[in-house]
Amino acid sequence: MFDRMNLQVLANHARAAAENMGYTLQRTAHSAFVKETEDFTVMLLNRRGDTFAVPMDLGATWYAGLTFGRAIDQIADYKPGDVAFTNDAYSSFVATHTPDTVLWKPVFWQGEIIAFTGGHIHNTDMGGAVPASLSRALTEIHQEGIRFPPMKIVNEGVYDDQILRIMTTNVRKPDLNMGDIKAMVGALTTGERKILAMVEKFGKEAFLAGVDQLLDHAEAQARDLLRSIPDGTWEFTDYADEDSVEANPCRLKLKLTITGDSAVLDFTGSDPQLGSSLNVPTGGDPRHSVLLVAIYYILYTLNPRILLNTGLTRPFTCIAPQGSVLNPVSPAAVGMRSLTCARLRSVIFGGFVQAVPDRLPAAPAGNNCIVNVMTTDARGRTIIAAVNPVVGGGGGMPHRDGTNGSGADAAYLKNTPIEITETETPVEFVKYGLAQDTGGAGRWRGGLATEMAFRVFAPDSRITARNRDRSFFRPWGALGGRAAGLSDMWLNPGTDHAKRLGNIDTAVLQPGDVLEIRSAGGGGRGDPLLREVWRVEQDVARGYVSVAAAERDYGVVMVDGVADQAATAALRASRPPAPQPFHYGPERDGYEAQWTPAAYDRLTAILAGLPIHWRFFAKTEIFRRMTGRSGADGVAQALAEVRARFPDMPAPTGFAQEAAE
Repeated sequence: MFDRMNLQVLANHARAAAENMGYTLQRTAHSAFVKETEDFTVMLLNRRGDTFAVPMDLGATWYAGLTFGRAIDQIADYKPGDVAFTNDAYSSFVATHTPDTVLWKPVFWQGEIIAFTGGHIHNTDMGGAVPASLSRALTEIHQEGIRFPPMKIVNEGVYDDQILRIMTTNVRKPDLNMGDIKAMVGALTTGERKILAMVEKFGKEAFLAGVDQLLDHAEAQARDLLRSIPDGTWEFTDYADEDSVEANPCRLKLKLTITGDSAVLDFTGSDPQLGSSLNVPTGGDPRHSVLLVAIYYILYTLNPRILLNTGLTRPFTCIAPQGSVLNPVSPAAVGMRSLTCARLRSVIFGGFVQAVPDRLPAAPAGNNCIVNVMTTDARGRTIIAAVNPVVGGGGGMPHRDGTNGSGADAAYLKNTPIEITETETPVEFVKYGLAQDTGGAGRWRGGLATEMAFRVFAPDSRITARNRDRSFFRPWGALGGRAAGLSDMWLNPGTDHAKRLGNIDTAVLQPGDVLEIRSAGGGGRGDPLLREVWRVEQDVARGYVSVAAAERDYGVVMVDGVADQAATAALRASRPPAPQPFHYGPERDGYEAQWTPAAYDRLTAILAGLPIHWRFFAKTEIFRRMTGRSGADGVAQALAEVRARFPDMPAPTGFAQEAAE
């Protein structure tokens, strides 16, 4: 049994071991997306497959509470030197879309498994219908690339050549895949060596007991934080712009209940599983890591010294009904689950902002657009590479402005230096920086959006820009702060043949074409009329805020780069109070004038009463018939028309009684 001081020593050893794994992977990986952008994870796992240590500053920050248990159990027999892997979202719900290849390795001590090392890499491409394997337009998981259920890829130190041949035959850049996978195997071996060193230092029994204590301590820390939050129930709703290509919004709804040192996150009322790839595969696990990513960020914001491991998840229970967008059934496509997860984080943030308004920020941008290019270089070689993430701003904080161009919940995605990208990929950058007037106005301004533009040189260059969102529903402002600027994407902007692309995530470019992408900004926090005039002057001088926006959003009248104090005081005095507690922007306000909460609750109740395979169809048809209608009565009328047009559609549970009434 470790005392508090020695437990921290063990925690430091474990974290250092995980960081060593991360450095091994980063320095030996082949793809820019792993070695530069750092879309990977590494972790130490106990014998049950629960994560007990992750790096703090390397890789993705989604999986601090991940458990590999269901995947580990699908391997019949482990031997020293084995490495297992999977990228199938439905076989064990550890990998959550096809490009994420998850690997784990048993660690033996005197013939006994005492731990595992694990992690994932995001492969640039796993085959499938589009380069980079991911698009909102895909409708079933079979289109998203080759899948491997849990199986061994290394047997007692020897790679399984048959598995490698199957993979390399089906992916577009096999050298990148093999290079990254072998780099991950090296990282797992590094972690194995570090665990064995800890066992040598502390002894086997002490090590095993200490690992359990680390999980228990993280749980205790999480429960302490929950006890510091008032008991209560709060609801929050947010939307993804489209549930499929150029279609209808996708609603996520949360009912957050905190009682003492535990919390329930009930997502009942969220949309049914979709006929697109925005579904989030969780298998109904009440503590699935992708459902709780926002919780890790919230807990870490409230206590930056908290241990990051699976113990954090124990006080939380998630309810995600089967057949919903947060718990789809196979073969629903899941490749763009990260877009929905970004909106999920916004929803959870919104719930907790109501619970502890003085301690949490406004909404971050919530769209981390990942841009991939498949093109041909001057020597005729096919090149496929991730160009750069286009990540938006962070929400205004309780004590400072939101971070520019690095939106809190997606800040782990690091930008690749332009020189490296242009060296490895035949594109030319023509713009890369921060976008003026995109941060939500507030006492603390939201972080600015990122904008990027590049030119291609080869015919039929294919672009995927996944996670495009927030071009209609803005990141919300809080406590009087204003919603942020919207995202956008253009082909050949500023020319006679400019074309606005909206949220589409695939495009074909021809020689000389320029693609320009802008993220959303972060929401503002607090009344913008309370922002100090000198801060607004500084924002204008730095180019963050235009002269017009200083007057429109902050009530600051600028003359020759300096605020006119008298005019500013008069203008601010004439302004109405700031909206409370949230500001969503005119787009959502207009949308919810038709789709009132009562209307959407009626819709989701109807859809829940249908068989799963009818739900998305019924939603689409009801939306189609809502023109000129609004509210719950409008939904009932639309449903009656749908049932008349499609008599084979089953009656939703309760519909006959409702109609009779």
